[in-house]
Amino acid sequence: MKESITNTVYQHRSVRGVTQEEFADAVGVSRQTVIAIEKGNYAPSVALALRIARYFKVPVETLFSLRHHA
Repeated sequence: MKESITNTVYQHRSVRGVTQEEFADAVGVSRQTVIAIEKGNYAPSVALALRIARYFKVPVETLFSLRHHA
């Protein structure tokens, strides 16, 4: 069974009215990395996932979850 990581980073960022650039600067990555995370093309490291969760003041599990595929 294959697994992929899904996330709600875009939803959290857009609700707060933060640009990709502002968010990228705040968590210490490039805007391109933010784009890749939001599209689901990049799974962040544990450290980055924790920084993102701290930025939004939510548990990391609120932002990231595993999806199982057949």
